[in-house]
Amino acid sequence: MQVPAQLLPAGSALPPIGYLLVLAVAFVAVAVSLRRIGPCVTDRVVVAFAPWMVLGSSCYVLYQVHGVPPVLRPFFGSPTVYLSVATVAGATWAATAVAGLPADRWRPPSVPGIVGLSGSVLALVAVGWALAGGAPGLTIAWPALGIVVAVILAAAVWSGLRRAVPKTQVTGAVGALVVFGHTLDGVSTAVGLDVLGFGERSPVSRAIIEFAAGLPTAEIIGAGWLFILVKLVLAALVVVFMSDYVREEPAEGYLLLGAVAAVGLGPGAHNLLLFTIVTP
Repeated sequence: MQVPAQLLPAGSALPPIGYLLVLAVAFVAVAVSLRRIGPCVTDRVVVAFAPWMVLGSSCYVLYQVHGVPPVLRPFFGSPTVYLSVATVAGATWAATAVAGLPADRWRPPSVPGIVGLSGSVLALVAVGWALAGGAPGLTIAWPALGIVVAVILAAAVWSGLRRAVPKTQVTGAVGALVVFGHTLDGVSTAVGLDVLGFGERSPVSRAIIEFAAGLPTAEIIGAGWLFILVKLVLAALVVVFMSDYVREEPAEGYLLLGAVAAVGLGPGAHNLLLFTIVTP
């Protein structure tokens, strides 16, 4: 695989109009089908889409390192790749629900079981594809440590949040996914900046990091710590504020929390895979 000069693109680009039309029609068709089917939405169903979030990020990494066949490349750019993966994931969900499989059990052949399993298989293929074609000498240690730190921090925050604000327990596994996803994003960004020498493309994130770089603590612990703290606080606040909505409108609440989790887990997974296969 060739590594592009710009590893973290500052902007996004839409695919050619033909690809965009095909994708738009497919996405609308899946959305309409799901609306008509009305599949059951629980916290476990939403969490089953976590592997699909990782798949989208992995596919974007493949796009960045030119690991995608040219004919498929337009579907893998940003933000198109997330719409592409959402379409396939939605179609899988719709097909599974139509098959009449039970939606209230967290094991195959339940809806969340099949959605989660299929997403996991595809995500593993994408990650394996990226690792196989990565730069010589994969960087394993720091990304792996980032995952461990993120798991520990997220578990501590989620446990403390449930005790301090008992109503957050209603968010269930999706609430935990929100906390973990944004913790992973924060920790992976800090690892990339302070240890591996990568940059940050998001203007908001870059502003936070630049502010932290001007503090006296920057020379001791780097600038990424503040970004981690901000992500943890924001994730906790979102879960707290969404708790009442989840209690009143479970299906919509879980879906919204799932979207919040995706904007944390997706970038976090993207960072770790990119850092593993690419040298800055």
